[in-house]
Amino acid sequence: MAVPKKKVSKSKRDMRRSHHALGKSNPNECPNCGELKLPHHVCTSCGHYDGRDVVETEAV
Repeated sequence: MAVPKKKVSKSKRDMRRSHHALGKSNPNECPNCGELKLPHHVCTSCGHYDGRDVVETEAV
């Protein structure tokens, strides 16, 4: 059975995990209302997705 011979230091462990951070989100403008939204997601302000209204939103 493979077992580590020495304890991995915090420095080595954290250096290995340096690429695990989350990347930046890339918001796009909603073609219906102009608000920023995530790509391939329903717009949270107007409920618009892929050229049609998918979710009903409350009228303000």
